[in-house]
Amino acid sequence: MSKFSVLAATLTLAASLASSAFAADAAFSLSLKDHKFTPAELTIPANTKVKITLKNLDKTTAEFISDDFKGGKLVEGGKEASFFIGPLKAGHYEFHDEYHEAASKSRLIVK
Repeated sequence: MSKFSVLAATLTLAASLASSAFAADAAFSLSLKDHKFTPAELTIPANTKVKITLKNLDKTTAEFISDDFKGGKLVEGGKEASFFIGPLKAGHYEFHDEYHEAASKSRLIVK
């Protein structure tokens, strides 16, 4: 095996490991019960694309949505779904269940 091949394989492995570590750090969970999100305030890193896993514990379909940022996801009652949001600038953003907006308003804190 040439030095170039060893270097290329090492760099590929390092990039793969870094990517896996990054993905693990940028994953967050939310649950929805009685049309309320838990946690009611979710903090995520700024300037980072994050994976959100939403578990809908209600019997009815919910739609995670925000008027402040792009992204949204329909999740049937009793089901779980994952989706990505961001990257977002530092600040505070509102999100809610489209079908029960008043009861479900929650806050995304981006630091």
